[in-house]
Amino acid sequence: MNVMSSFSLEGKVAVVSGGSGLYGRQIASALAQAGAITQVTSRNGDKLAEIEADFAARGVQVTARQLDQAEEPSILALRDTLLDEYGRIDILVNNAVLRTMGSWQDPLETFTKSMEVNAAGLFAMTRAFGDVMARQGGGSIINVGSIQGMVGPDAEIYRDVEFHGFVPDYFFHKGGMINFTRFTASYYGKSGVRCNCISPGGMASERTPPAFIESYSRRTFLGRMAGESDLMGSIVFLASDASAYITGVNLPVDGGYTAK
Repeated sequence: MNVMSSFSLEGKVAVVSGGSGLYGRQIASALAQAGAITQVTSRNGDKLAEIEADFAARGVQVTARQLDQAEEPSILALRDTLLDEYGRIDILVNNAVLRTMGSWQDPLETFTKSMEVNAAGLFAMTRAFGDVMARQGGGSIINVGSIQGMVGPDAEIYRDVEFHGFVPDYFFHKGGMINFTRFTASYYGKSGVRCNCISPGGMASERTPPAFIESYSRRTFLGRMAGESDLMGSIVFLASDASAYITGVNLPVDGGYTAK
């Protein structure tokens, strides 16, 4: 196989949970640009046409699907719909996340609520779609973690802004996701299904305070936060045959933040 053709996702069916957020948009765009038949999900069924139109305005064709990751019947219904339409599912990107906590002192119910999506929902998605891939004899599962699953919060980078990074549910979820990636890679390995994780660093947007961008950027080797295309290459690599012998890996995509 030509090395460049190994990166192609032409004809592959890909599912991206939570595909309309900052990370999700570039993940779905990368898969679609590489040739995948790309599906993105949203809990809000009323926004599906709007999501598709937003991608189309960026020159990318995706199909938006309703999904409530906290409800297993919703997950199984999406799986069955895609199998009816395409006959197979080749790529799953577990990107959806529910952010319910704002501080250490929040009521316990907020922690429990986030786990319905971020833990139980993650498992249900992985099992439903991973079992399909196992029956097919192959596929790629990519979990979208975070550097906040690898290291603790650095209070210094929040010194001059009106928010903080001390949100325990998110750290719990993203840390667990990394080892769940290894478990999943082991469980499905004999069936030719790979599972890897990427752990992005902070991504700047138009709403990110300049003071935070400056302090965060000093914490990285590359001297900047992630931009609108910095996840795209790693996603295509892990989804494609270019990484055919890679599984169980956590790949930091963080400009060197966690290497210090």
